[in-house]
Amino acid sequence: MKEIEVVGQRRSDTGKKASKLLRKEGMVPCNLYGEAKGENNLPVAQSFVSPMAELRKIIYTPHVYIVNLVIDGEKHTAIIKELQFHPVTDALLHIDFYEINEEKPITIGIPVKLNGLAQGVRDGGRMNLSIRKINVTAKYKSIPETLDIDVTKLGIGKSIKVGDLHFDGLEMATGKEVVVCSIKATRKSATSSSVSAEDENAG
Repeated sequence: MKEIEVVGQRRSDTGKKASKLLRKEGMVPCNLYGEAKGENNLPVAQSFVSPMAELRKIIYTPHVYIVNLVIDGEKHTAIIKELQFHPVTDALLHIDFYEINEEKPITIGIPVKLNGLAQGVRDGGRMNLSIRKINVTAKYKSIPETLDIDVTKLGIGKSIKVGDLHFDGLEMATGKEVVVCSIKATRKSATSSSVSAEDENAG
């Protein structure tokens, strides 16, 4: 997986008013959840802020990153756990990060990449990508940047489900019956089929 560094600073005032002021200054409130547990065995969050300019590179991108957080000089390896956006302006309000390590498996959504020209598309059908990411579980060093799927043999009316896929070292966390992609018939493909049938009958 791709890795990227994000710099932040710890914050002590975590109230709504303080958060609002920080956002006006171009900063985004964040939490980092790690191994530490507090009352009722719930994860303890480390609150920090990071400039929107820093966070933009991990938010507005199709890539999934391992984030090397540097908070007041202290390094943490993490992934994005949750993003909160303003319901009207779509401005980024808050990010939750989850601390990871090389030994503990994580579950994360990885982008799907379809490789090859499907037979069904050559026959006039239309490729339909149903999901853009598949959740996988593995140690983060073993997780690829994309899940490459060969679709060259996929015909019209056929689909590939998560259960049809296998990647060494990865456990699929998305349901086996979830359709990843399929080839839909089109008017062009239906016409081509009828023409082919007529040719065969004529022969």
